[in-house]
Amino acid sequence: MRQKGVTILRQSRIIETAPWGVVAQPRFLNQVIEVEWPGTPRQLLATAKEVEVEGGRELAPRWGPRVIDVDILLFGTKRIRERGLVIPHPRIGERSFVKQSLRDLGVKTPD
Repeated sequence: MRQKGVTILRQSRIIETAPWGVVAQPRFLNQVIEVEWPGTPRQLLATAKEVEVEGGRELAPRWGPRVIDVDILLFGTKRIRERGLVIPHPRIGERSFVKQSLRDLGVKTPD
């Protein structure tokens, strides 16, 4: 991410969780990072997808096994609902590790 213009400000601890969605797969390692980004949310999404490909992610069934998954949870106070991009992330409230990681960073979870 740094090589693509992302400045990492803070990182949560890594939390290991049971898989979500498709449960017959290895456990996940999860982390939330707070970043500074000079571009638009859509540009950040494109960058995240590039990082996934460079990290070895291949097309797989939804919620299936993957080596890397980068999601945009928040983008400041923006609320976006476009095709392929919803911010805040629509499942923040369903994943306790996300809420805990955001709390650890002092970030309020949106209602």
